[in-house]
Amino acid sequence: MKSSSYARPVVGIFDHLDENGSDVAQQYEDRLRLAEACDRLGFYAYHLAEHHCTPHGRSPSPNLFLSSVAQRTTNLRVGPLVTLLSLHHPLRAFEDACMLDHLSGGRLELGIGRGALPIELGYFGVSADMVPSRYAEASEILVEAMRGGTLSYQGQHYQLNDVPLTLGPRQRPHPPTWIATNQPEGAAWAAKAGANIASLGPSSAVRKVTDAYRAHRANGRADDQAPFLGLLRMVVAAQSDADAYSLGARAYEKWLKSFKFLYDRNAISTPPNLPLTFDAALESELCVAGTASSVRQTLLNQLDVAGANYLLCQIAFGDLPLDASLNTATLLQSELAAECRHA
Repeated sequence: MKSSSYARPVVGIFDHLDENGSDVAQQYEDRLRLAEACDRLGFYAYHLAEHHCTPHGRSPSPNLFLSSVAQRTTNLRVGPLVTLLSLHHPLRAFEDACMLDHLSGGRLELGIGRGALPIELGYFGVSADMVPSRYAEASEILVEAMRGGTLSYQGQHYQLNDVPLTLGPRQRPHPPTWIATNQPEGAAWAAKAGANIASLGPSSAVRKVTDAYRAHRANGRADDQAPFLGLLRMVVAAQSDADAYSLGARAYEKWLKSFKFLYDRNAISTPPNLPLTFDAALESELCVAGTASSVRQTLLNQLDVAGANYLLCQIAFGDLPLDASLNTATLLQSELAAECRHA
């Protein structure tokens, strides 16, 4: 699979693990079966969001679920996208990451971030005005901890005195890190830190983010392995455009209800760029639906415009049946493989 600017992009899975109307244990088992299929099909990684007190995420502890994914797969890499460092003590976040890296055989992809909705953090006593400084300190501590040895830090929120780091990650010098950002400023920070990025939005807007990343990376870690510049899309592939639209429209309605739960409950306006219908989601490029070949071409075009080289496919959302998600995964990878053979 090639676009005019990039060789076949690497493809991974992104998941909110949003409520689908089924029993919680059944949904977990279905997602594990989907992860097993993605492992067999050759997807690169399974990235899982962290949310709290909302049906938008049934994975308040992503590492706990991902440890199960790791035991059910062989090559599929796993990681939170993102661990809410504003909420977790950074020393504990470091230890948890190390455990998952070892349990997965060195397959951890470590995403870190502040959190998008202050209400979720507020339930744990973290106010919105505290978030920037807590995140800044926590990320500094996490980076320092990855170096090993002992850890000392004196900040506004965290004080650590000669802490022995007796557990380290399996991957050296550290697992790959990820930053979710839709802003050029965030991309610049990630580039300087040597982290991968994941972005959401219209391809033309994401291009500003990836351009900023490349501009700042050119003055930094240019000799390192090429980073992933990820583009996130909700994807439904089916035998016909009509079937894909029907599946996607119903599932998106369910997903949207979960997304809006805390906004509606607290009388907060939803983000202005949130598509409130499936048609709007298609128009804004949040969603892609159709036959496998049309989905492939749409994603290729969007990746090219966005300047991205990693595709994060959200193939399970809302009340999509497991069979539909499995079908999307199979059709998508089949089209990618066919494109690669003919490229």
